[in-house]
Amino acid sequence: MLKKNFKFITLLLLTVACSSVPITGRKQMNLMPESNLIGMAVTNYTDVLSSSNVVGDYDEDARRVKEVGNKIAAAAEKFLEKEGQSNRVDGFEWEFNLIDEPTVNAWCMPGGKVAFYKGIMPICKNDDGLAVVMGHEVAHAIARHGNERMSQQLLVAAGGVTLAVAMHDKPALTQDLFLLSYGVGTSLGVLAYSRSHESEADKMGLVFMEYAGYNSEEAVAFWERMSAQGGGGQPELLSTHPSDEKRIAELREYLPVAKAYAKKHQ
Repeated sequence: MLKKNFKFITLLLLTVACSSVPITGRKQMNLMPESNLIGMAVTNYTDVLSSSNVVGDYDEDARRVKEVGNKIAAAAEKFLEKEGQSNRVDGFEWEFNLIDEPTVNAWCMPGGKVAFYKGIMPICKNDDGLAVVMGHEVAHAIARHGNERMSQQLLVAAGGVTLAVAMHDKPALTQDLFLLSYGVGTSLGVLAYSRSHESEADKMGLVFMEYAGYNSEEAVAFWERMSAQGGGGQPELLSTHPSDEKRIAELREYLPVAKAYAKKHQ
């Protein structure tokens, strides 16, 4: 009887945790309470900012990061509202900061906590390029890719315990898994997201930036510039966001779809 009850509870959890990703419609399973992850994000984001050289609004790049970020976020929320998926951003309080480090990286924690690094700004080149990266990272958060990855990591590394139990019994491991799952840091040494997540974030990001009024065709040029950076030591963003000919080809192929999708929802 106990074994049957366990199977029933497991099946119930899988059913409750199953949802569809906006735009792609892919079925996903997230076992972590998103509200708990948002709470963890607030703490970790604050810790990152307090130990980093955050650039103030006196800097033009910092102002651009906030401006483009807010436009992408507003467009994404409007899009989700029309799709009937506003619950995807429940509890989100968007925040965009630029960190003065030469690292070529950017990431977004649950709840819309975004960080850009100075090193990526020249590769962005213009606001459309900035919107490419911003749309991609915002898409990761809205698609809850980190939740998926952390669910998988807890199942493997923490013996399948709940987030609450892991935080209590294995706080250091849980903290490491959280940072790993969202690609935070410059020495993680492993991929934060799978290629399927990357492809999904690319597609969603194109739709969001097009919906916000940016030129989504800049995505191809941006990733070509990013790919060219790999010769003298791989940029951090490429360690978690692989860029290759296949990816650029997929972007080109999806551009008309993204434009049509955004136009349909105007």
